[in-house]
Amino acid sequence: MEVQRGDTLGQLAARANVPLERLERFNPNINAQRLNAGQRLLIPTQQERAPSGGPYRYQIRAGDTYSSIARHFGTTSGRIQSANPGTSPTALRVGQIVSVPLSSGPTRSASAATTSSGSRPAASPTPTPSASLPASARRWPWPLEDYRIVRRFGADSRGTLQPMLLATQAGAQAKSVAPGEVRFADSMRQLGEVVIVHHADNLQTVYAMCERILVRVGQQVSTGEPLCNVGQSSSTQRYDLLFDLRQGGKPIDPRQVLR
Repeated sequence: MEVQRGDTLGQLAARANVPLERLERFNPNINAQRLNAGQRLLIPTQQERAPSGGPYRYQIRAGDTYSSIARHFGTTSGRIQSANPGTSPTALRVGQIVSVPLSSGPTRSASAATTSSGSRPAASPTPTPSASLPASARRWPWPLEDYRIVRRFGADSRGTLQPMLLATQAGAQAKSVAPGEVRFADSMRQLGEVVIVHHADNLQTVYAMCERILVRVGQQVSTGEPLCNVGQSSSTQRYDLLFDLRQGGKPIDPRQVLR
């Protein structure tokens, strides 16, 4: 929506038929006392959500990139990418919903935010503590019937959070750990075939390094329903499943939820 001469934020909210507070949260860099003619505001849709502390639930619009979204919400494209592990930043689709985490502190200058090499790695999102997990995230079954944990959830030597890696047998199928809707079922670079399921209470599970996907986007799945055949890793020759669990884009240690 474009600001006209004499407009107030309240008038614009009424014109767009959205609550004033919601309009303000989706335009964090707008000064309500200094609106300028020609200024453009982002009007939230019914599918979007902007809690006061984030992360935002944002619907992709034509021309959007992670960088442009990050500039609008005062965060970084790296944080957005970390919050959406099943979404390719080069293949965004209009209408797609992504999680936009807010910056935890004031924006630093470009010189302060870079290292001596001129770049700074994206910070890993802070894991969700078990005390804040919803009641629905309790005693879920593991995604494999026969498995061993070959990499636990946690930070590596560089401080980057790594999802859990489970080794299994040839022919194993990864199964949904809870009822939900398939939101992604396609290949991703370096992760093979990937399935992402959205569950109640803004929870998401990711099943990666699959060989063949058994579900489709939009499909409703129940607990224990097969999602994909686990693939064989070319580097280890094992049949490995990468399993990730998140709430609103924030990673969760699966051992807090799986029984």
